[in-house]
Amino acid sequence: MIRWACEGDFARGRYSRAHDWTFDGGAVIRASPSPLSVPPPFSDAAAVDPEEAFVAAVASCHMLWFLDLARQAGLQAESYRDAAVGHMEGSPHLWITRVDLHPETAWTGAVPEPGAVRELHHAAHERCFVANSIKSDVVIHLS
Repeated sequence: MIRWACEGDFARGRYSRAHDWTFDGGAVIRASPSPLSVPPPFSDAAAVDPEEAFVAAVASCHMLWFLDLARQAGLQAESYRDAAVGHMEGSPHLWITRVDLHPETAWTGAVPEPGAVRELHHAAHERCFVANSIKSDVVIHLS
């Protein structure tokens, strides 16, 4: 559910765009346009903007598939992080043309060969529901 209530002068465009996202499990996330798009006080810099959420959804879906495939392959992941970045381009309408994933995995026990890790990431990308639902390119950068 998305919930917004007017705070300010709506007719003059001087109102807060901050709102709440409520998810099925009860989590509530404060959302807002980026302060780069809508200046404060009409946006909330501490909130999640839709573009950030989009990139996070792509990265999260990829990670979840990667971890499950690694587990199925008999590997033991200890931690995973990804400093994913979305790229907005276009004229006259901006859109997220590319999401760059930068996954880093720490392993317990046997460390897989780089080629095996690449294959796991490729398989994760092929299975990711979010990546299969978007027109943006998803590029996986492995170190």
